[in-house]
Order: sequence, then C-alpha cells, then structure tokens
Amino acid sequence: MTFIAPHYNKSKRKSFFQFLRKDRYLIKTPWWLKKLYPGCLWSMPDNVKTLYLTFDDGPHPSITPFILDQLKQYGASATFFCIGENVNRYPEVYQRLISEGHATGNHTQRHINGWKNTTEIYINDVLEAGRFIKSRLFRPPYGRMRRKQIRGLRTDKMTIVMWNILAGDWDASVSPEKCYKRIKNKISGGDIIVLHDSEKAWDRMRFILPHLLEDFTKSGFKFDKISV
Repeated sequence: MTFIAPHYNKSKRKSFFQFLRKDRYLIKTPWWLKKLYPGCLWSMPDNVKTLYLTFDDGPHPSITPFILDQLKQYGASATFFCIGENVNRYPEVYQRLISEGHATGNHTQRHINGWKNTTEIYINDVLEAGRFIKSRLFRPPYGRMRRKQIRGLRTDKMTIVMWNILAGDWDASVSPEKCYKRIKNKISGGDIIVLHDSEKAWDRMRFILPHLLEDFTKSGFKFDKISV
C-alpha cells in the first residue's frame, strides 16, 4: 500500500513498515493510522452506549451458528464480512444470519491481499463476491489495500469498513483469557470490534464472545449492526 504521511519523518515511516512486515497488530486503532486510509469507516458515533461486533472470514458451518446462538441470547445484532467462496459452500448458514437480522459485508471472493495484487485483480475479486453478497459494505482481508483500490471501490459506492478494536483472536500465541483481557478495558461506545468466524480463531473467539456480550450488556451497552 502507498502511504502518504508528510508529517512523519522518514525513520518513523520506515519503522511503521517494519512493524507491518512482521504481521504485528494494534489492539486499539490510533488516530494516525486512520489517516493513512482516508475515506474508510473506523468507528460509529460514540454519543450512545453502542458497540458494533463484526466477524470476518465466514460463514463457517459450525462456528457461525455458535456466534448466532450467542447473539440471540442477548438480542444483539452484528455484521458479518463474508468470503464469497464460503457463501457458496454454506448458503444455508449465510441465509440464517440474514434471516436473523444481521448485516453482511463483502470480504472478497478468495480472501486476497490487496498489497499482493493489482488493482484490477483486486476489484474484480470483490465484484465477483458481490454476485453472492448483496451489500455495499466491504472490509479488506488483512486490512491491506492500495490507495487505487480504495478509490476504485469508493467509486463503486462501497463503504470500506475498518475497525477501532482488533481482538487478535487468530493469534495462537495468546491465551483466550489474555486475548479478552487486553481488549476489555480499551472498548468504548461506537467501537467497531473485529472477531473471526474461522477455525484459526475458534479457541479464542468462543471465549471472548460470551464474556464480551455478558460484561458489556451488564454495563448498559447494546450491540448493533453497521448501517450506513
């Protein structure tokens, strides 16, 4: 991705690229990182106690139903950023999340990395997924896109949804308890929170989600889907 950050000196930008190449991630998205992706949605209005759970990489035949059951217990809504190939594999799961009132978003057809593909290949993959996922919401796999890819999707009137809280539930080096503990005190109203309905994230996600729903519901929060 081409970053334009004139107010950062060369050494800082070099350090940031090294940080990304090591696949590190930030739990709470800082303001300066949001500036590198202009025109993307990072959070929702924070004037009410509402959180926005999002789930990437599904649908999955057993994990997604688990999530739906948990959400139903708390009357919670969420947004699912789906991979086109998985929608084709598990159409009944996809239809269930729609019928239960949740929002869907496009997560490409094959979960491709924008930094490793041309704009033409990337946009075409998104459009292919759009044949099965009827949504103007889009989230880039790995959070990685080029500026031209962003402009191309926005021209097609898609809203690119990023996040304010990245749980890191795919990170097998972190225990489920620690994974939840390190996000719990960083969450605030309007946050868009990323979890995954994937096998890689299962051990941590299945611990985080019930605790997150219970703890924040007790604190007076509600969980809503993204609507723009």
